[in-house]
Amino acid sequence: MKKISLIATLILAVLLLQNCKKDTATATTTSTEPMIAIINDTTWIASKDSVKAAIVYNSAAQTKVLTCQGTSNNKQINLYVTQHNVGNTTGFPLNTYNINSTTDNEMSYWVPQRNSQGVVVLAPLGSTSPGGGTLTVIAVDSVNKVISGTFSFSTILNHYDNNGNITSITSTSIQAGGFNNVPYTLTSN
Repeated sequence: MKKISLIATLILAVLLLQNCKKDTATATTTSTEPMIAIINDTTWIASKDSVKAAIVYNSAAQTKVLTCQGTSNNKQINLYVTQHNVGNTTGFPLNTYNINSTTDNEMSYWVPQRNSQGVVVLAPLGSTSPGGGTLTVIAVDSVNKVISGTFSFSTILNHYDNNGNITSITSTSIQAGGFNNVPYTLTSN
């Protein structure tokens, strides 16, 4: 009788423990928006009319430069990637490009700021540092000339006092960014 009670108690304990396990859910989402990103925990979406992309081939330098720009709500994201030692084709290599210490791969976040004449213009909010972001080209349709990819990066803006000392820092995080089937122009020079 003791054996049956012990077995029943163990079975009940196992059942209770199974019911107490935390549920985990894994989900992914995709967007059909032409350009989207999470900027400091807020979703930013650029409309189809405000997203532009271009691929420019330079035959003398044998480089191909991809630029992609989206604007919405007076905020702009600019992506710039250079591929070296490539031929003059209609596509762009599928690859991950890191922000580096040269001007080959750059990403920037622009917001309204007053220039020296007091006019409000879009200007970069800080700068990125090497290793501070990536852009991944995930699909290129060179027949229909559309391109898709993902990106993420961070910017830092130092604020200084009159003596040149840093008084505060503005950090901006652009995460979960993507551009989806953006038409691109192709030029060679």
